[in-house]
Order: sequence, then C-alpha cells, then structure tokens
Amino acid sequence: MNRIAVLQMTTGIDPVANARMLVSAIGAAASGGAGMLFTPEMSGLLDRDRTRGGLHIVPEADNPVLAAVREAAAGAGIWVALGSLAVAREDGRWANRSLVIDPNGAIAARYDKIHMFDVDLTTGESWRESNAYAPGELVVTVENTPLGRLGLTVCYDLRFPALFEALGQARCDAIAIPAAFTKPTGAAHWHVLQRARAIEASAYVIAAAQVGKHEDGRETYGHSLVIDPWGEVLLDLGGDEPGLGFAELDPARIAEVRAQLPSLANRRPIHT
Repeated sequence: MNRIAVLQMTTGIDPVANARMLVSAIGAAASGGAGMLFTPEMSGLLDRDRTRGGLHIVPEADNPVLAAVREAAAGAGIWVALGSLAVAREDGRWANRSLVIDPNGAIAARYDKIHMFDVDLTTGESWRESNAYAPGELVVTVENTPLGRLGLTVCYDLRFPALFEALGQARCDAIAIPAAFTKPTGAAHWHVLQRARAIEASAYVIAAAQVGKHEDGRETYGHSLVIDPWGEVLLDLGGDEPGLGFAELDPARIAEVRAQLPSLANRRPIHT
C-alpha cells in the first residue's frame, strides 16, 4: 500500500503565510507516514486582484514559496505534488504551473495548465483566466513517483476528456487534479467529473482543493478527493474547513480494474 497525504487549503493573498502553511503540511505529511503530499491549485497565492497579486508573481527561479517547499521536501524526505503556483514567463505573461518535487528537493516535472477558465456564471461571477495567463500546450507525466506514473492536470482541465484520454493511454497509475473550484460549479459537477475521470483512465485520482472564504473575496468548494480506479471515493475532506487527510492506495487495484474492465485496451479510433 502507498500512503499519501492531501492538503485542503484556504490560500490567501500573502505568499509568506501560504508558504508557512505548506511547510507545516509537508512536515505533518511525512510524520504521518505519507510518501507524497498533494496540494491545491494556486497554493502559494490566491488573489483575484491582479494588480495587487501581480506584485508577488515572479519567475519560477525567484519564487519564495517554491523555494520553501523544495527545502521542506528535502528536509522531510517526501515527494510533493505542488498543485500550482502563478509564475512569470519570459514573454511577460503568467503561467498556472503545477510542479512535482522529489525527496531531494529537485523539480521532477512541470505542467502548465492547458485550459483557461473563461466563464460567466449565473451567480454573477465572471472569470477570465486567459487575460493574464498563457495556456500550456504539453501533456505531462512524471515517472517513478511513489504511485508510479503520475499524470498532471489543473482544475478546469477536468472538463476536457481528451486530456484524460491521453493520460489514460499513457497508462498513468494516478492523476493529480488540484483545484480552486467555485461553489456553484463544484456543487453541480465536482464529484461526478472526478469519478468519471478515474473510471475513464482506470487510475487513481487525487484532487487537492481550495476551500471556504478567501481574503480576496472568493469562495471555493473544497471536497478534496481521492478516488480509486473503479470510481470509489476513498477520501473526501468536506466543504467547510482546511485540513490534511491521508489515504492508502493499493497499486494492485489498478491492474485488477484494468483486467476486469479493459476499456483502455479496447479503445478504437473514431472516424468522422
């Protein structure tokens, strides 16, 4: 069995305070016997005021939250799937970037969120991620994690089956879906989509989420999840409070499900 930890956060507008929470969670995850910690989207900074938040968005090499996480991961000897950070690109735009840190503190993989959250909700909320962030272009997996091959996605990517088909065809053992889901969309679609993606890929899904009322005025859905390849929910951290949860993942379960329902092997090309 592989023990993992999942961090549910209420990230604020101060990167220093957020880094302290992440470092504390890394220590607690390691003390709890986890081989890997998963954190939410925008773990280092959650600020809808882009003028104010932009003062803290720097190139990856200069990001103090990333530096603190790398140091803490190395000190605790634990893998960290850092859900995402806002980082400055060389072209002047930003990236919503997920990073995987190994137990030596090295960056094992980077993934830039492909699908931008550009929506107008009936609640009056309007989001235009593409106004500031450049979309990624590459499907990313990372080998030799404690869970085997890990596929990387971020939040709104959840709604695009082609990405998860690619990760399924890559035979990912687990897929990370860190998020900061709004309450209306979370209540409507969060659980059903997460379970569907696990079933489609015949893989574990680990979805660390933001929760509650944030300093920038937004409210997020929470319900960080761990789901097995059959679509069964192994962990749900609820929608009220931040916290750290643990789950045991059985690698044999992946082969068992794929043998019982070999949808990946049975896939045929669709011609239109």
